[in-house]
Amino acid sequence: MSTTEETEEITEDAAQEVDSKYRLIILAAKRSKQLQRGARPRIDIDTLKHKNTRIALEEVMRGRVNFTMTTDGEEE
Repeated sequence: MSTTEETEEITEDAAQEVDSKYRLIILAAKRSKQLQRGARPRIDIDTLKHKNTRIALEEVMRGRVNFTMTTDGEEE
């Protein structure tokens, strides 16, 4: 399996879990901030070769970032 096929497969899986590309970006941005503040990556990746934003996006796409959705005005 080539790298392109692997990326397409991961993207398809992520589309099933994350309902929109906007939510994907928001989740990755929040996770990137956590990484910048010292959180450890949840995937096996070379942190010297990849920036926090790329690591965060990969984590979200692989389903390693847990999240819950609420509607406006609803509290957890």
